[in-house]
Amino acid sequence: MNPFIVVPDGFDKSLFEELKKISTLNVHPTSKVSEDELKALLPKVEGLIIRSATTINKELLDLAPNLKIVIRAGEGTDNIDKVLCAERGVKVANTPGANNNSAAEQAVALMMTVLRNTALADATMKAGKWEKNSLTGLELWKKKVGIVGFGRIGQIVAKRISGFEPEVLFFDPVLMSSDLPNTKKVNDLKEIFSTCDIITLHTPLMPQTKGMITAELLNLMKKDAILVNASRGGIVDEDALYTVLKEKKIRGAGFDVFAVEPLPADSRLLELTNLVMSPHVGASTEEAQFRVGEMAVFQINEFFKNNNLLNEVKAK
Repeated sequence: MNPFIVVPDGFDKSLFEELKKISTLNVHPTSKVSEDELKALLPKVEGLIIRSATTINKELLDLAPNLKIVIRAGEGTDNIDKVLCAERGVKVANTPGANNNSAAEQAVALMMTVLRNTALADATMKAGKWEKNSLTGLELWKKKVGIVGFGRIGQIVAKRISGFEPEVLFFDPVLMSSDLPNTKKVNDLKEIFSTCDIITLHTPLMPQTKGMITAELLNLMKKDAILVNASRGGIVDEDALYTVLKEKKIRGAGFDVFAVEPLPADSRLLELTNLVMSPHVGASTEEAQFRVGEMAVFQINEFFKNNNLLNEVKAK
């Protein structure tokens, strides 16, 4: 019998056709599944492919006694209770690397948007204004760029901006050195924040990184410096961020991620004209979504194929 697999957050329609070949699929390929619908399906579910909208917690696991595997179609697994899954014998996997390029490009897009006041220029134009004189920006060329977290995405950012001939400083407690040109490792975040013109964050959210970008670090930044976060919310002290931007202690910031998502309607961050925001869309490109779905389908196929082979051996 084919395993019962549900994809509650949806993905590329063509990938559903691939998945149907190996499973009993009970989800329409162009729509998402509501929380109530998912709960009704969970008692017979054996495999889940989720994105960021679905949280795998005790409540959902209690409803899914037959669940064998959860695949996060994406990089981060913050929305999965991995400890509880391990206790219950549920395998957890992700699709590492599939959306790295899209996330890196989003960071570069935010960087350029903040430097050139593009979002503000668009807003004023649509308000019927022509504020050319007040929208003078900065170039990226020859700037000193600090990259906090020099893993796969951080290194892609460095490669993508290399044509602007920046000097790149990177902070990473794991990576000792880099073969990329014009890059230098530093061991103190204070050096990044006090000397760089542009700082971009690319670290996972863990106990060690939660709130790591403190008020002290933000207040070290140069007056014309900008901060970009397209990695994870919760890394930056958002109260301190609000203060340095409100008081114009730094030039601006571009954020794709926030400590609480969706961003509350009463968030003070919404007041700021020097903060460019996007709703966690770093991985939201058609190319990335296809890649993460393709990898997830391959992984779940291999998992159940290997399990079936193991069961056949045991039966003999």
